[in-house]
Amino acid sequence: MSDRLAVLPQYLLPKGALTNFAGRVAGAKGGAMTTRLIRWFVGRYDVNMGEALNPDIASYTSFNEFFTRALRPDARPLANADFICPVDGRISQFGAIDDDQIFQAKGHKFSTTALVGGDAALAAKFQHGSFANLYLSPRDYHRIHMPCDGKLTRMIYVPGELFSVNPTTARGIPGLFARNERVVCVFDTAHGPFVMTLVGATIVGSMATVWHGVVNPPRLPKVTEWTYADQNIVLKKGEELGRFLLGSTVVMLFPKDTLSFNPAWQPAGPVKLGEMMANLK
Repeated sequence: MSDRLAVLPQYLLPKGALTNFAGRVAGAKGGAMTTRLIRWFVGRYDVNMGEALNPDIASYTSFNEFFTRALRPDARPLANADFICPVDGRISQFGAIDDDQIFQAKGHKFSTTALVGGDAALAAKFQHGSFANLYLSPRDYHRIHMPCDGKLTRMIYVPGELFSVNPTTARGIPGLFARNERVVCVFDTAHGPFVMTLVGATIVGSMATVWHGVVNPPRLPKVTEWTYADQNIVLKKGEELGRFLLGSTVVMLFPKDTLSFNPAWQPAGPVKLGEMMANLK
């Protein structure tokens, strides 16, 4: 079956209703029922609880509390690199931005302007720059960390679809990451601007950042922006930036001639938080 046919049912599913229902279930404190759900999930997706700061499944009061669990401090040492990988997951795609076009999968690209919610001036800062799309599967650690030091300048919420973001869907739905709901976080760094985009998906109950808390729900009807020029919100390399409540994808943008990616990286390859992502050119 082709990827386009495989994803066809997603156009018909009530994705919003499914996502809202999943969010309610994940946030519920159901006692023994919650513990059974978590235990099933750990077995089904082979989650390594030995890496968790709290490995006791029965101690989590909600599925969300389990899903956004912290890791042991020694579980993800930071590489001696200018840019570290910000998440556990798999590489969807990475490389050079072709003018303003980001490669999604064979036959599919999307523009930087579309990704950031239509702000052409912001997108222009990354013309011919570099990008990385990293996919977080259900089994992965779901907190997102900083790849380098940065000062927060803006956050943009962009409403959109709630398609799945798994590899099959990325190959089957045009412009996926610029169609789905997303939260665009803009930073200034010593190496120029940097964008971290949190991309929503089916049954991703919410996305949150450390400075704002939960961004959604509620799901706002239009592009909404917060600015932080009057605040000194600085996050260091490796510090937590935010988290997903159920899995999704992050898309990063860097300016032209800023970095060289880890030569060991390959599309579909696994990555871990803290490993070398790139060094300065």
